Amino acid sequence: MFKKFFSAMSLMAAFAICAVPAYGQALKADAKKSKIEFVGKKPDGKHAGGFKEFSSEANVDMATPSNSTLKIEIKTESMFSDDEKLTSHLKNPDFFDVKKYPTIKFESTKVEVNGEEAIIYGKLTMLDKTVEVKVPTTSVVDDTSLKVMADFKIDRTKWGMVYGKGKIEDEVLIRAELFFAR
Repeated sequence: MFKKFFSAMSLMAAFAICAVPAYGQALKADAKKSKIEFVGKKPDGKHAGGFKEFSSEANVDMATPSNSTLKIEIKTESMFSDDEKLTSHLKNPDFFDVKKYPTIKFESTKVEVNGEEAIIYGKLTMLDKTVEVKVPTTSVVDDTSLKVMADFKIDRTKWGMVYGKGKIEDEVLIRAELFFAR
């Protein structure tokens, strides 16, 4: 599905994301080439969706990846799903309550590069609650761009999103592709 470039040097470069400005290269994600999507499941099926509007800033430190951070801000009103009625329901207080909580924010706290894998740890703030998350990532790096990809799950109930508990799975798959020009 994704091209993966696994050399340790490329991962170190890719996941030296967004830290001490004096040490790195400041980058902003290209919103037209990037995407943040989700898949929620229930016993009789699943629904896919995502967000059309978000921004992401990175500062790539190729020499010291642990100095790095990543910031993402998502506009919740831009949410969509594969079903118009579901999209409307996801925007109401049962789920994202987009009028009261117009943004979702992620800010990394630590980057670890272990051989062929990089993990970005960070704080995900949604519905005015902040929860630590661990995001395994892969990347593709060349002279002109950096593409960071992640597939991971979050437990929606940790943010108080409990509507349909027992009928809708608590874990939601998040898929992100962030494209940065270098």
